[in-house]
Amino acid sequence: MPVIDVERSMPRSGIRRLASFSLTTPNARQLSEFYQQALNFRLLGIERRSGPDFDRLMGSEGGASAIVLGLGDEVVEFLEFDRPGRPYPDDTASSDLCFQHFAVVVADMRLGYQRLSAVAGWTAISTDGPQKLPASSGGVTAFKFRDPDGHPLELLAFADGKSPERWTTRSKSGLFLGIDHSAIAVFDSELSIAFYKALGLRVAGRSFNTGSEQDRLDALRAAEVEVTALEVAATTPHIELLCYRSAPRREKIVYRSRDVAATRMLFEADGWPSEEAMQPRALLDPDGHHLMIVASTNRLPRAQAIENSGSPGISL
Repeated sequence: MPVIDVERSMPRSGIRRLASFSLTTPNARQLSEFYQQALNFRLLGIERRSGPDFDRLMGSEGGASAIVLGLGDEVVEFLEFDRPGRPYPDDTASSDLCFQHFAVVVADMRLGYQRLSAVAGWTAISTDGPQKLPASSGGVTAFKFRDPDGHPLELLAFADGKSPERWTTRSKSGLFLGIDHSAIAVFDSELSIAFYKALGLRVAGRSFNTGSEQDRLDALRAAEVEVTALEVAATTPHIELLCYRSAPRREKIVYRSRDVAATRMLFEADGWPSEEAMQPRALLDPDGHHLMIVASTNRLPRAQAIENSGSPGISL
């Protein structure tokens, strides 16, 4: 799955929304149960993916089973390949280029952390529990951890009066509200910004995070991280680029779709130059993070669903 020529291969009008996330797992049922129990995700469907189009898209042979969950308006799928790849690498740090999490917004951090703590299987990244960052770093309270497979996650609570409107509205509906963003570690902020701008994203904000709270959040010493927020056209989860300036980083490793570390972001786009070009595309960003681009009216290749209790409008 090579880094492709974005200018030539992508739609003219660019990406419209970040539609969903996809996690590779050796056991989709077990992992999905963890997300339902610990983070209150709901089951949307159980499906079977297979066929030559799916193989080409994923760059691997053999099919996969998928369990699709939702939280708020956001969608996450758990993909279990018939031919599993490598497990999540041991001893990775928040500054390693394979690092990618999505942030789950909670209405109350104390209660959210308490609910998570009551479920077994996860491991902490952050030290000393949830960390309230200074105003210069957004003033949020956050806690990073890993799910039972090793995928990084974050609980995120906004400061009183600082929550974006969509989270203020959703806070009346429960404790776990939805997914705010996906954060990815990058080697060079400007290189990654240029790549995502070519896809149609725009820079929405930048900050430089440092201090003892950031150290404890990331489990790093003297962390200095450039944070760049990138937004798409629609109001959906955004992307945050994390460029660590002081921490050691492992060399870039290109993971295959069937490797557990290959988290995918699925984007929908309009304005494709031809019907042929509307076929789903898989690509890697400059640091090896997996992306998929589909037409707004298209779906990823799949076989017939073996069970589907999902809601309309899910595009996977």
